[in-house]
This record gives sequence, C-alpha cells and structure tokens, in this order.
Amino acid sequence: MALSLRKKQLDLITRMLHLNQQQSSPAGGGGEGEEEAYKILVVDSPCISLLSPVLRVGDLRKHGVTLHLNIHKARQQVADAPAVYLVRPTPANADRIAADAAAGLYASFHVNFSTSVPRPVLERLASATAASRSAHRVARVADQYLDFVCLEDNLFSLAQPRAYVALNDPAAADADITSVVDAIALGLFCVAATLGAVPIIRCARGGPAEMVAAALDARLRDHLLAKPNLFTEAASSSFQRPVLCLFDRNFELSVGIQHDWRYRPLVHDVLSLKLNKLKLPTEKYDLDDSDPFWVANSWSEYPEVPKEIAAQLAKYKQDVDEVNQRTGGGRDGVEFDGTDLIGNTKHLMNAVNSLPELTERKKVIDKHTNIATALLAQIKERSLSDYCDCEHDMLRKGIVDRKTLFSLLSGEGTKEDKLRLAVTYLLSFEAPPPSELEQVEAALRESQVDMSAFLYVKRIKSLNTQFSAAPSTASRNSIVNWAVSAVTEGVKNYLPVERQAALTRTVGALMEGEPSPEVDNYLLFDPRAPRSGTGGQFRGPFREAIVFMIGGGNYAEYRSLTEPGQSSQPSKHVIYGATEILSGVEFVQQLAELGEKAGLGSGSSNIPSQ
Repeated sequence: MALSLRKKQLDLITRMLHLNQQQSSPAGGGGEGEEEAYKILVVDSPCISLLSPVLRVGDLRKHGVTLHLNIHKARQQVADAPAVYLVRPTPANADRIAADAAAGLYASFHVNFSTSVPRPVLERLASATAASRSAHRVARVADQYLDFVCLEDNLFSLAQPRAYVALNDPAAADADITSVVDAIALGLFCVAATLGAVPIIRCARGGPAEMVAAALDARLRDHLLAKPNLFTEAASSSFQRPVLCLFDRNFELSVGIQHDWRYRPLVHDVLSLKLNKLKLPTEKYDLDDSDPFWVANSWSEYPEVPKEIAAQLAKYKQDVDEVNQRTGGGRDGVEFDGTDLIGNTKHLMNAVNSLPELTERKKVIDKHTNIATALLAQIKERSLSDYCDCEHDMLRKGIVDRKTLFSLLSGEGTKEDKLRLAVTYLLSFEAPPPSELEQVEAALRESQVDMSAFLYVKRIKSLNTQFSAAPSTASRNSIVNWAVSAVTEGVKNYLPVERQAALTRTVGALMEGEPSPEVDNYLLFDPRAPRSGTGGQFRGPFREAIVFMIGGGNYAEYRSLTEPGQSSQPSKHVIYGATEILSGVEFVQQLAELGEKAGLGSGSSNIPSQ
C-alpha cells in the first residue's frame, strides 16, 4: 500500500480538531456530537502555512470550527466555546497561551504543539497557569508531530528558509550548523511519525546529509526505547519500511537554477506560486488537486496549455448551446444564464442540475486563461523559451549555441535570468574554454549583473578540481570543513559524463539495493537495528522511498522522481521533500549571498530578498 503523507497528516489534523478524540458515527444525530461542537481554532503563522494546503475555511466549518485566529493578534473573549490551539512549542507561544487562560478567553483550552514540546517550555506553561490559577481551563496538552507542509500527496516541505545558506556559510559556527541539522532531523521525525514508519536511512558520507542522518537515527532510537511509542502499531503490521534517501543541495545544483518550460514550474518560477496559492494583480487562485485542469495539465509544456484551454472552452460552449436548445433558450443567440428556463419541461431538471457543473468549468477555464495570459506576457518580455532551450542543450546534450548564449546574456531577460543562464553554462562543462568563460563574465558585467553567485559556483568548481587532483586530508573535526568537502564532491554530478539527472539515477540505485558504484559507499542507518559501525544491513529492494533534499528542492526535481512510468524505477512510489521549495530566482539569491559572504562579486545582490 503506497504511503499517502497528505492523507495521514489530514487525518491527524482532523482528529485534533475533534479535540483529539475519534469521531463518532455521523448517524448518531442530535445531542452533543463532535460534528456540532462550536470551536475556536488558534494558530501561529508557521501553523497557518501548515494547514493552508490541506484545509480550507469550508473544511474547518465541517469540523465545527467557526473562527480561526492568529495567536499573536488581539482576540475577543468567547467564554462559552472551547479553543483548539495548534502552535509551535516556543516560550513566546507558551506565555501567550497562559495569558489567554488567565484571562478566561475560552471555556477550555486544547493545546496542540506542532512537534514535541521541550520540557522547559512545558514547565513554563504549567507554572504560569498555576500561578494565575487557570490550569483547570487547560483540558489537554498534546504533541502532534505535524511540523511540515504537505503540498500534495507526494510532496512536502519543512518550511525552513535559507537552510542552504546556513549550512554553507564559511563563517558559520559549529553550534549554528548543529542547530540547523537538529531542526531538519526533528522535521523529518515528524514526517516519519505521521507516516507511522521507521525508515532505513541512506546518505553519502560527509556533509549535512550524514549529519542529519545521524541526528535523525539518534532521535528515532531514543523514541523507540519508550514502551508505547508512535511506531508501535506499525511495527506489528505487515507494512514494508521505506528507505529515506538524504541528499545535500550541492549534490545537484543546476536543477535548482535552470529555467523550465513546463506549466507548473513556470507558474512557480515566474508568478511566485506559494503554498498552492497564486496571487495575480486582480485575482487569487488555489492551484491544487481540487482543480482538474491543474491536475491534468500542470506538467505539460507551456504551448500545450493554451491549446487545452481553447479546447475546453469550445467544449463548454457546445454544452451550453445544448442546454439552451433543450430548454428553449438561446433562440436569439442569447447565452444560457440559468434564468431563461422557458421551454420543454422534460429537460428542465437536467438543465438545472447541469448548472453547477457548467459554472465550475467556466471558472476553471477563466482562471487558467488569466494565468496563461500572465505567463505569456513574461515569456515574450524575457525570451524565456530561448533561455529554456539554451540551458536544456547545455545540460542534457552537452552542447552550446554560442551565438544564442551571448545574445541572451546581452539582450532580453532580467538580470536574474542572465545570471541563471551563466551559472548553468558554468555547471554544464567540466572545463569551459578560458576565453569563452571570460566572454561570459564580460557579458554579465556589461549587463550590470551582480557576479557573486557566478563567482561562488566558479570557486566551488575550482576546489573540486583541486580535491580530484589530490584527495583531501582535511580533518573532519570541524563541521564546516565537513560541509565544504561535500560541496566539492557534489559539483561532479553536473559534468557531461551522463546527462540523466544524477538524483534520479542515485535514488533508483538505492531503491534497488543492488551493488552499484554510485551508492556502494553510501552510509546506512537502521534505527531499529542494534548499534554498530554500519547501523544495519538491510539494503533493499524497496517499493517506497522518501527522498529529501537538504538546502531546498524544486518542482523539476520532484517530477523527475515521481513521473509515472519512469523506466529507471517502475512500480516504485516516491515521496519528495525538501527544507523549502525554491524557485530558480530564490536559489540563485542564496548562492549570491554565499558569494558575498566569501568576499566575491560586486557588493549587494540585485536579486531581492524573500
């Protein structure tokens, strides 16, 4: 049975909204059934992001939630209603809950922390409510292990911004990096707890991936020591454990930078899709599995999208004309609008019943017409199709049309577009001709592009060459040195030895579990196995995998792993996650920031901070 992370997270959220009790049968009727309970939902900003992709306002009402409020904003007293809190376990949130209880804002307090609450925070809440004599109002305190954003069934984010910068900052202290690693491990623990599965963990040696693997392994082992634990039920079932494949963003940089010609990545990159929501100047749209056009066409190349919109519009008009004819409407060319129902009463009920479906179809068509139009304006203004073609040829074919390359670097497109093209060029070839590389840099400067990101990647490639020539003997006592060694190893994955995505190849090999030069040196951690040097021996094959990218993921990578019928891993199920889902502009901004920290480039980045 395939893992469904989104469904399992939604089930836990639903139970929480029903005061952490199993829902009674809807046939119960009357009385004080949970379905009829009047509740207030209080959340903090991170948990708003957590709930947003899986629940809408209408869904909350179905579970008795009539108000949803931000914990850090002024709220009025609703003394006769219970309140369900979902917040991160921070001292500030604990203080606010205690203040709400002391003020008697609600009849009872059902406090849910999005992950495990540290003992000092719990004691802070307990002592504050005891001091105000309001502890009796706190009906329950629960750890929910929900601290991740599930964008769809097979895609999640830990919503941890700038993890790539934090883990690669040359000035970062060991304690800072350890803090980021622990936060990532905790987020992945929440994912495992929600799935009810203890994974086998695989990762390359060195760098953040190994650090996260070790931290997660330790956290899982500690939790499994408890007699009843979050995985007790799963351990007694026939469920096959998944493999968790951990990667550092440096494993494959180019996929996070390049332009993509498909509808979904374009909407994300060009129009700033966030949490499955899109804001245009005059409209706001949801883009998720409730939108049939999005589900069917989001991975189509852009030129196919307007064609499909036109086809669906023609079919809609045909269906409206048919309704008009059957009800006697539209005789004078007047479009059926739901009011002219004079005519053959034999078809009247069918016409009425078809109204909601026709109306919804028209809304979807109008939505994607507006989105496709907004994309087209940017595509024409920035010559995005030419950027996509040029980058594709370099990365997948190992060739470059120099005339097109330099035309784009000096012509249309934003400064960010040009920078991404130049970095893609740098990553596509093991040893670009020095004179040509100088021309690329000159073209960037001529277009007044900040060079920080370009020079940062160039330095990494130079370090990689040095490491390849002379194996590193650097001590791994320093976490920063450990991370740098992983960076230089990762750049090799872009060189034109094999043009298939490196991540797709490697995940396929890890799931097969057979000897392979690409993964033979990968570490294995099995939290259920006795502690040993290897952490366990079970290496697969696996039917299900969780692939997690430390430092930011993207839609192109997600698609490459989950695309149906992928020849490298048939009948396999993959869940993809990352510390955050980044557009190309957002990721290159982080590269620029690291370049500035390393003293490279021309000062402040021209790419806006997020």
